[in-house]
Amino acid sequence: MEKSQYGRRDRLVQEKSHDTYRAGKKWPEPTMCTDCRAVYTDGRWTWYDPPSSANMVLCPACQRISQGYPAGYLEFKGAFFQKKREEVLNLIRNEEKQEKNDHPLERVMNITDKGSHTEITTTGVHIARRIGEAVSRAYKGEYSLSYGDGEKTIRVLWER
Repeated sequence: MEKSQYGRRDRLVQEKSHDTYRAGKKWPEPTMCTDCRAVYTDGRWTWYDPPSSANMVLCPACQRISQGYPAGYLEFKGAFFQKKREEVLNLIRNEEKQEKNDHPLERVMNITDKGSHTEITTTGVHIARRIGEAVSRAYKGEYSLSYGDGEKTIRVLWER
């Protein structure tokens, strides 16, 4: 091990933060997503009609969806969930609608029934947490969440 006045030299330098789906630069304004028609203006993605001269790109949420790389994983289990499945899924769809209205990059990607449980994937961690908290508030049950990858992914588990 070699030590100098500048500290240790045998360590790897860790990146402060890295997210493949986060642009390293600002998009030119206005920029519109080719798939979902969300518009990047004033430093954020919003829903409104852009002028005809807008730049065209694929937004980060549509990139995640097309590549099948979710940021949020929700898992719903239990006899209560199986009995009230449609009611809980309606609550989830309503939460998505409200979140997507304010934040176009927060969306539900997939709802998959896997026999004993249902798995939902999302494009962002915020919508996954919001859905988990809404279901827990409405139906109680056991609710837990854990972050991974430096808080770029989340796993939410709910069971009753």
